[in-house]
Amino acid sequence: MVDDLRISMIQSHIIWEDRDENLGYYGELLRRVSGRTDLAILPETFTTGFSMNVEKLGDTMDGKTVPTIKGWAKRYKMAVAGSFIATEDGRYYNRAFFITPDGEEYYYDKRHLFRMAEEDRYFTPGNGQTTVRYKGWNIRLLVCYDLRFPIWSRNVGNGYDLLIYVANWPETRKKVWKTLLQARAIENMAYVCGVNRVGIDGKGFVFRGDSLVYTPKGKKFADAGKREEITRTCTLLRSELDDLRTKFPVWKDADTFSIDL
Repeated sequence: MVDDLRISMIQSHIIWEDRDENLGYYGELLRRVSGRTDLAILPETFTTGFSMNVEKLGDTMDGKTVPTIKGWAKRYKMAVAGSFIATEDGRYYNRAFFITPDGEEYYYDKRHLFRMAEEDRYFTPGNGQTTVRYKGWNIRLLVCYDLRFPIWSRNVGNGYDLLIYVANWPETRKKVWKTLLQARAIENMAYVCGVNRVGIDGKGFVFRGDSLVYTPKGKKFADAGKREEITRTCTLLRSELDDLRTKFPVWKDADTFSIDL
């Protein structure tokens, strides 16, 4: 029998384009939740904010960011997820990560780049999906704008149990954020967690937070609230997920399809 899973949404501001300050700040936030969670989830590009200054801010896989995250996961005995600006072979990626206390590393490069902020000019899109097996749960990692594309989020054959979106989602589109997170939970019969930042970034955009967890039935399960720096921890109930999939197996009638990348 698979255990329930404790997850913590780390809803906080991001210091604009300052990797060292953000690593110090988020390291302290993680220390505070140590021993009380299995998985801590940070916002998108948590070390820099959603900046296009990639040549200055891009970090290699053996740079400062990844080893620091691995140290947090080992020291605090929890998995850590989020995203950062990664550079590899002269290209830049909005790279999501999931690192376990045992040092296992999983990565996903954001597929849908937000052209309205010219992200597609500076970053390279990913070409694959990532599902993590952790504590008996299958967990899918996605990033911000991916939320608008349901086919990319599609749960085939209950391939994942928890869908995570890390984001820098502006307050002006708060209704879209909430509505689509709920929709993804219902249509995929999985828990959905969206973790968003708060505060104002270096471009003047306002972020409200509204980090949320929805149940597979689309019920709001945890809410970090608006405009507040907070860590919200909840426990996902495995029995409720399995019971729903057994008693109401709509997933068996899903259409088959393939994604052409």
